[in-house]
Amino acid sequence: MISPLHHRPEIHGHRGCRGLRPENTIPAFLHALALGVDVLELDVVISADKQVVVSHEPWLNPLFCLNPLGQPIATGTPPQQHNLYQMPYATIRQCDCGQPHPGFPEQVATPSHKPLLREVLAAVESATSRLGRPPVGYSIEIKSSPELDNIFSPPPSEFLPLVLAELSSMAVLPRTTLLCFDARILQLAHHSLPSLATCLLVEAHQPWVEGIQQLGFVPTTLGPDSHAVSAAAVTALRATFPGLRLVPWTVNTPVDMDCLIRLEVDGITTDYPNRLLSLLGYPL
Repeated sequence: MISPLHHRPEIHGHRGCRGLRPENTIPAFLHALALGVDVLELDVVISADKQVVVSHEPWLNPLFCLNPLGQPIATGTPPQQHNLYQMPYATIRQCDCGQPHPGFPEQVATPSHKPLLREVLAAVESATSRLGRPPVGYSIEIKSSPELDNIFSPPPSEFLPLVLAELSSMAVLPRTTLLCFDARILQLAHHSLPSLATCLLVEAHQPWVEGIQQLGFVPTTLGPDSHAVSAAAVTALRATFPGLRLVPWTVNTPVDMDCLIRLEVDGITTDYPNRLLSLLGYPL
């Protein structure tokens, strides 16, 4: 039995609420908002015509996307054949990426397109006002790596300004944290806009303290794979970087959520914000 909890971490809806609605779609973000998340986590890529598109992969995922003709994409198809960086956004928008996801049986599938970042922000800000709730935060992951440069995405010097321009035009920069595994993006963001909150994402095998030291500055947040989180790791991190926020990903079971809450992490990124809200005693 999970015993009563006293620490209340931020609730970050992963790709909106991937366990409940198609990932990175407006229905997912609006449902997560209605549930009561504090932060919406989402991913961005770039189209051929330089639009900022909300998508985890810079290609069409055959698990839940159809091609522009409404046909299934064969599993094992090379990503290059459905490269979003080579498609104008008008073509991307024709693709239904709200097909049932085999990994998330509770997901309510609904036909959904990959939205523009500005479209998501406008929909969420409008819904927030309608619901009469406080403004939500945004955790926006830029899907960048050296291996993707000029093939699936523009280099950081082009990628980052496109994203910042959208965030600035929608006046949400003060409520946004920029996430990335790619140190180049975070370094460029820190240099060009020091006031912007940043989060270094790290895989389970990557050391935390060394990763921050190699970054060359202390970001606002560390986002580790939750499997690497332990009491010893948290203690060492906070001794070296007091004040650094810790927001692990992606945490989907109440038992794991309970363990992280007891370690007093600052936030939890989850595909199932309803489970975390229930654990924290919020009515659903």
